[in-house]
Amino acid sequence: MKLAFSVLIGSILVENFVLSKFLGICPFLGVSKKLNTAAGMSVAVIFVMLLATAVTQPINRYLLMPNGLDYLQTIVFILVIAALVQLVETVLKKFLPALYKALGIYLPLITTNCAVLGVVVLNVNNAYSFGIAMINSLGAGLGFMLAMVMFAGVRERLESCDIPKFLQGLPSTLIAASLVSLSFLGFAGLAEGIFK
Repeated sequence: MKLAFSVLIGSILVENFVLSKFLGICPFLGVSKKLNTAAGMSVAVIFVMLLATAVTQPINRYLLMPNGLDYLQTIVFILVIAALVQLVETVLKKFLPALYKALGIYLPLITTNCAVLGVVVLNVNNAYSFGIAMINSLGAGLGFMLAMVMFAGVRERLESCDIPKFLQGLPSTLIAASLVSLSFLGFAGLAEGIFK
């Protein structure tokens, strides 16, 4: 139970994929202009992360590793993630067309979102059991959502501020992203105290 808790909290706060590992930056910067699209994208990423882990763990453990096909992990994982993203895209298009339109090009980009591939590869490299891998994927997805929602709030707040002309647009966005990322460094100290 302690391992599951430490993996969950660690993947949300300490080893946040976006703010600590800098994976998934494309949707982080592209979809975080509005809170509702950031939350929608985050839910889609959590869903894909969990499904990708649930599918790739057995494939790796029972098909690739016993047959000495470990070198195909990345290709197989990308194919699984691409198929799952197509499923999510189809479901959103049918049942939530407004969110589908709001996410636009960033929805198919979940296929190439390195955070999704990163969590699957990390689960395999750390030799997590199926349950711990699912907890790590959930934590990584929740950490992605936390970063997206926080940054969407910051960006919405920046829209109402009087920013000098030379900092408007991308420069202020990157400065804000670096400050939000810097705030997560404090959780590394938390990890030292809790997880030892």
